[in-house]
Amino acid sequence: MRLPSIAVTALLLAALPLGGCIYRMNIQQGNYLEGKTVAQLQVGMTRTQVRYLLGSPMVPDIFDKDRWDYLYYFKSGHLERPEQRHLVVLFKDDKVTSFQHDNIPDTAPRAPDNDISVQKFPKI
Repeated sequence: MRLPSIAVTALLLAALPLGGCIYRMNIQQGNYLEGKTVAQLQVGMTRTQVRYLLGSPMVPDIFDKDRWDYLYYFKSGHLERPEQRHLVVLFKDDKVTSFQHDNIPDTAPRAPDNDISVQKFPKI
């Protein structure tokens, strides 16, 4: 009766090194916010101008039609902190009255790596 328990233990010990070989894909969600684009946002712009500049808001507020939230989230497949950006645009009479932004640097956000080239693969 010891043979099945030895086989299970051997199988678990053989599978243990493979636990670190998990593929974690990149996750990108939301509006791609860039500092130079957000810098063009001005008080007095119309909703159409804001939508043209920044795109449609990611989170429309169903209780407050005069608030648009733009969110960006990028989680690299590795064990890093996710990159998050947040912009709130407030309207009154279909014109921008104010906006608040959080963590929007001048550089473009990091995008998923779509460059599949031969140089990335190890030489055998």
